[in-house]
Amino acid sequence: MTRVLVSGGTGYAGRFIVEHLLANGYKVTVGGRAAPGPGFFSKDVAFVPLRLDPDADQIEAFDHIYYFVHAAFEHIPGKYRGGEGDDPENFQRANLDGSVSLFETARDAGVRRCVFLSSRAAYGPQPPGTILQEDMHGKPDTLYGEIKLQAERSLAALCGHGFVTASLRATGIYGAAGPGQRHKWAGLFEDYLAGKPIAPRASTEVHGTNVAQAVRLMLESDSLRINGETFNVSDVLTDTYDILSTLQRARHCPHPLPDAGDKTGCNPMSTSKIEALGWKAGGLELLRETIEHLA
Repeated sequence: MTRVLVSGGTGYAGRFIVEHLLANGYKVTVGGRAAPGPGFFSKDVAFVPLRLDPDADQIEAFDHIYYFVHAAFEHIPGKYRGGEGDDPENFQRANLDGSVSLFETARDAGVRRCVFLSSRAAYGPQPPGTILQEDMHGKPDTLYGEIKLQAERSLAALCGHGFVTASLRATGIYGAAGPGQRHKWAGLFEDYLAGKPIAPRASTEVHGTNVAQAVRLMLESDSLRINGETFNVSDVLTDTYDILSTLQRARHCPHPLPDAGDKTGCNPMSTSKIEALGWKAGGLELLRETIEHLA
């Protein structure tokens, strides 16, 4: 079986990736600051210490590793955009310089493929209704988005015949959280069920399992079709009204729903490029099933 190193594997998105790879026969090593607790994953995984530190020599972490999936990101808890807090210099040092250092180390260690979990934030603001395509010029308006974009470019510059690279621009990721963790809508659900006012908000979303499927696709697709490329990973355009209406029905809640969010002002992401490789998202049915499960 092929061994994959997943940085940030105990994070919200990373756990979906680890579980999906385990379910599909991969041996997984999780890299991070601390080892996962007993029972955090459905199967045993190996662990190696791994840091977002450009000065650290971490080549031993890549011993016997065939593929590297980089999903780690240092930020203020609960915040990606604005996750630098009052320390943008160290935020960039860790998440850009530290990521590029891991990419270079993976290549030097003989890793065959590297997949980077990027973000739609790399596009930055676009005119309302504009469909986001991978060949568009990114103009991020946050440090988070700028770091993701620069990390994508740095990884693509390293690609070659012996080191196949791909970046996945994921939208907001939803789904059940790991043991001891809260899912992304936990606070929203609590506020609504407590009768607190909810502001309308529209967003694009994708289930964590669908993100993990996209990662596996990058590991298994013909290298000529993915090497040095970036792929959008997105699914549904929804809003707080849609999300909470499902919760309302599941919990028989009497509280009124928020107004509908302005979906016309959103920028859907085209996924035709990754769909051409065989990727397919779960759509509104998976969204509904997940909300009912989380309820």
